[in-house]
Amino acid sequence: REVFNNLNSVFMGNLEITNRTVGFYVDGVYAKTRQSERLYGQKIGLSITQSTFAAGVYYRVYEQALGGSTVFGEPRTWRVEPTVGVRWSQLSTKVNIDSLGFSTKKKTHWTDPFIGVRMQADLTDRWTLSGEADAGGLDTSAKQTYNAQAYLGYRTYVFEHPTLVRVGYRVLAQDYRTRDFTGNTFKYDVTQRGPVIGLSMRF
Repeated sequence: REVFNNLNSVFMGNLEITNRTVGFYVDGVYAKTRQSERLYGQKIGLSITQSTFAAGVYYRVYEQALGGSTVFGEPRTWRVEPTVGVRWSQLSTKVNIDSLGFSTKKKTHWTDPFIGVRMQADLTDRWTLSGEADAGGLDTSAKQTYNAQAYLGYRTYVFEHPTLVRVGYRVLAQDYRTRDFTGNTFKYDVTQRGPVIGLSMRF
């Protein structure tokens, strides 16, 4: 509720290329929030923009046939796919006091390698259950990242393209600490979580 009250724009998307054995994917989240407060009679505006992009590869190490086929004409299976990649995060802030003509910007970014696993099971010819979990930040004294998501999907066709309508839940936790230009400690310890609804279309 608090995020929606101050939300300017948000976008989350995923692009995946695979031959059903090896795959490459890019996952991105962009969110911009803005809020205003009054301090000593002055109106202060604060805007925060966060961008997170993950790129990784996966390999299907296990596949078990479940019998029958999906509405897309593929065998129903349970699949396990380890994955590795990197996650890049950028955080930028802007503070402005219009009455004083004051404005300042600060920005920081960091990159974490991660390792995880993906799984998917075809429950019926139309319904599928999928999940993914990964952990990143090899320099554990300075930064840690945890990402987990699970989805229930329904297969259908949209404009004659195989399409998966999905609902689920996602958690992205990041703990990053460093020294800023003043020599002070910058700490970003945030967990983002919530429901997700989306559409995946195959070409």
